[in-house]
Amino acid sequence: MPTTADSPKCFAEVRGKRLLDWSLAAFAANGIKDICFIGGYQIEKVRRDYPQFTFRVNDNWESNNILASLMYAEDLMNEPFLCTYADVLYTPDVVARLLAGKGDMVLSVDTKWLDRYVHRTMHPPTDAEKVTAKNGHVTRVHRGIPTEEAHGEYTGLAKFSAHGAKSLREHYHRCRERFAGKPFREATVFEKAYLIHLFQDMIEQGATFAHADTPGNYMEVDTQQDFELAKQLWQG
Repeated sequence: MPTTADSPKCFAEVRGKRLLDWSLAAFAANGIKDICFIGGYQIEKVRRDYPQFTFRVNDNWESNNILASLMYAEDLMNEPFLCTYADVLYTPDVVARLLAGKGDMVLSVDTKWLDRYVHRTMHPPTDAEKVTAKNGHVTRVHRGIPTEEAHGEYTGLAKFSAHGAKSLREHYHRCRERFAGKPFREATVFEKAYLIHLFQDMIEQGATFAHADTPGNYMEVDTQQDFELAKQLWQG
């Protein structure tokens, strides 16, 4: 707020282009044009301006969170896919690095993440979805990772093979059956869980996530301050 008072956050403009359009351009540069948009708040405006998308409507968006929202598109996860947050900026090479990453489940990680936190007083490093890694594999993804131990920050971009997508769905359903309406990891209830909560749970159960590193070329727009910084600093 106030940027999102009358439109979805992904419509916020940086250098004359919506956040959503920056993502679409990065995907298109890598040959990806088949887009499913999952949304709730102000989704009718996205439908109006992007009729070419496939849509999945999160009709409970006021009561759930990122993980539950992603699963509204579960019926499309029989094939390999990439998923992304809609309030982030990244360049085509970030997507290219992710596509080149080896493994059934690959997370995009910004290794120069701390450079972006110099002026972010409203979103400190303690709020970052940080990652630790060893031998090419993610060992932990958690906000509570000490800054000095972090390999980088998860950018919100992830890649899944068909097998990886199957693992994601199966683990989600196992957890939902056990924790629906109950606390799940740091979430007060399972429905409020973040995507990284499921990732970490999968890692602890033996799942393997690779990481595709990018030294920058990424920004998160989480607060009004972030939005002003992006307008000043984003190079695209």
